Amino acid sequence: MNPLLRSLTLLAVLVPPALTQTVQSAPKPGHWEGALQLPHGKLDLLLDLRMKDGAWQGALTIPAQGVKDLALENVAVAGGKLSFVLPGIPGDPRFEGAIAADGQTVTGPFSQGGAQLPLTLRYTGEAPPVAAPSGPVARAGERLVQFPGFNGFPLNGTVLAGGAHPYFAVMVAGSGPTDRDWSNPLIPMPSHAGRDVADWLRAQGIGSLRYDKRFIGSKDPKLDISLDAQAGDIKAAIAEARTLPEAKGKKILLVGHSEGALLSLVVADHADAVLLLSMPGMSMGKLILAQVQAQLTEAGAPAGVSATNMGYLESVLDTIRRNQPLPAAPSGVAPGILALAKGLTRPESLSYVRDTLDLDPWVLAARLSEPSAIVWGDHDVQTWRPPTVPASYHGLVLDIPDANHLLKRETRPRGELNGATAMTAYGDKTPMADLTPVADWLKTLK
Repeated sequence: MNPLLRSLTLLAVLVPPALTQTVQSAPKPGHWEGALQLPHGKLDLLLDLRMKDGAWQGALTIPAQGVKDLALENVAVAGGKLSFVLPGIPGDPRFEGAIAADGQTVTGPFSQGGAQLPLTLRYTGEAPPVAAPSGPVARAGERLVQFPGFNGFPLNGTVLAGGAHPYFAVMVAGSGPTDRDWSNPLIPMPSHAGRDVADWLRAQGIGSLRYDKRFIGSKDPKLDISLDAQAGDIKAAIAEARTLPEAKGKKILLVGHSEGALLSLVVADHADAVLLLSMPGMSMGKLILAQVQAQLTEAGAPAGVSATNMGYLESVLDTIRRNQPLPAAPSGVAPGILALAKGLTRPESLSYVRDTLDLDPWVLAARLSEPSAIVWGDHDVQTWRPPTVPASYHGLVLDIPDANHLLKRETRPRGELNGATAMTAYGDKTPMADLTPVADWLKTLK
């Protein structure tokens, strides 16, 4: 996964409260099952534990999210507790639970993105885990495709046929391990907002091609995920769309979401019109600092603590710019900040981080000659609209009332929302916000 992308959610920077040690025991190796209780239902988790060469290992399957046999990190059994970390997923997800005396039940908090949910895992024997979905399945009016991306790397996509509108859309997903349907392991419930947007575009008469980013499903640490590669994949998707029978005789509308909007700006001249959804209103470096500062403020961190953490984070960003080693952290830097620093400087994606860290979306937007619109939800706490839009941008700006980062309906007061609470309205059961202003703009495209 691309480590920079985990910065596009509000990060947890406080140490979770320690569990009280109650039992000295060990879990039984084998298959375990549990469920996180969510506002809109439950999320089943399937865990397999084993001992190998004297060390514990584990793999997690989340059937509803298409996650299968995700190898866990830092699996430890000590002091009557089982703990592990889910690697490569935004929000620093981890579990630490007390082991029952018989070794067949573990109970404790599952923490992610600043939120904690109770989780009980129960041993069910040596049976293998329930198989997770093998991948996207074409629905009515859809077909699955594969096409060559940058340097011929195979990309998987879904084509949805449209109607009479003169444009056909190429959709670019947002940050992190977000697939063609905008599903992301960070979201603790089934969520397919990209598929929903594709359906909404189809209702406007616009067909679409949406595709998985090159690192979805890959475990190759040497995979090229540079800015050139990811921008090249968008160009390849546009080129592929122009060959599709569903897009015959149509112009191309490039639809980018969140970080995908920023990347779409890089290659906008390859499309005929651009629709930028939930675009970062500042460079990635500034956005990272703004998000972390907001969470420190929300957590009530004293001024000195906040200054220490923000100062260290700024020094990390500066060393990335100068291609220098990660600086040593002073006393008082929170674990979440240390994890973020480590993620930003992973060798496999460091060049991408460096190339996008100070990429100014407004400099790119000022160059647009194609028809364009930028869309923000007024309840977006991840990539919000800036107080002023530079006069150098000559396209349209659309504000969607009662809309969150995924342009789903959000009616709670914005002041009550943070990275964790906002996610409870990201699931499939939350309807799309009223996108009439976007529909009206699409009607002007000729």
